[in-house]
Amino acid sequence: MIRHARRPYRLAKPCLAGYTRFEPRQPAHPCVEGFSNSMPYLSVVVPVYRSAPVLKELHRRLSAVLTDAKVTFEIIFVEDCGGDGSWDVVQALAQADDRVHGLRMSRNFGQQNALLAGVRAARGEVIATLDDDLQHPPEELPKLLAVFGQGHDVVYGWPERQQHGLLRNAASHVTKLVLQEAMGLENAVRISAFRVFSTRLREAFAEFRGPPVNLDILLTWGTRNVTGIPVRHDPRCHGRSGYDAAKLLSIAINLLTGFSAIPLRLASAMGVLFAAFGILLIAFVLLRLLITGYSVPGFPFLAASICLFSGVQLLTLGVLGEYVARIYLRSMNQPAYLVRETTPSKDRT
Repeated sequence: MIRHARRPYRLAKPCLAGYTRFEPRQPAHPCVEGFSNSMPYLSVVVPVYRSAPVLKELHRRLSAVLTDAKVTFEIIFVEDCGGDGSWDVVQALAQADDRVHGLRMSRNFGQQNALLAGVRAARGEVIATLDDDLQHPPEELPKLLAVFGQGHDVVYGWPERQQHGLLRNAASHVTKLVLQEAMGLENAVRISAFRVFSTRLREAFAEFRGPPVNLDILLTWGTRNVTGIPVRHDPRCHGRSGYDAAKLLSIAINLLTGFSAIPLRLASAMGVLFAAFGILLIAFVLLRLLITGYSVPGFPFLAASICLFSGVQLLTLGVLGEYVARIYLRSMNQPAYLVRETTPSKDRT
């Protein structure tokens, strides 16, 4: 059994770079030179869903690269009730390596909710997140840590080349455009689930419960010091992604109505536009009557006008209804997640 001494979690004390300074060690990985000068404790959070065959390889590669970089770390696997035996693998890894900690959700809450649970359970001064399917190569993590060490609060590793189909890539781009509007960041189209950020940012959403949950938006509640770098993006080595084009578009709609007032503004703009159109239409009817002595011919014109304006009214009511539904759901005070069990650990309470 691998046993490693841990330090109890503590908040970093402010200094020139914003993080606690420790005695420098001999850097072993060239990509973490800027990060290894301070060597904060790193928590790696991995949401797990139906990925039992690849978890051991993910653990092996993560441990190897971070050990080589001389980074003190923990790995938190959050199993989201995939039902494929992933939890058994997480338990075995935690028993063999005390740097591994596992959380098991009471039901399937979704990737973002699982991430939130892992982020709140993390004890390091810095948190890294990545997917469980090895599309985010652990060997690229030192690059993000090096850029983070330059003084950024959040660093994303966006893929140099997406390893998805054309329709999925297009839906993903639309979702990121929506995120850009909701986050208020110009470079939000280059965000990804491969990220490194300061643990202190979670104080900005400590009381957040949802729904919905989106970690990227929650991080912007605490900082605008966000950057990103291109990283390798490998093909998925097991199973199929649960995010098809339809689900990504549904997520985009939830983000718009859950974290943005854009739909309401669009509804207001449409109301002004069609009100102006109605005024012009009335002016046209009156002018035609004054000039020719005949009004606009009857039923087809009237029916088309009624259908047009009724459609706009129903669309606006639908947008308002979506926001009212969000208010209702939040008033129920439902938890964003519920942890059923955790892996045993001597130094965790």
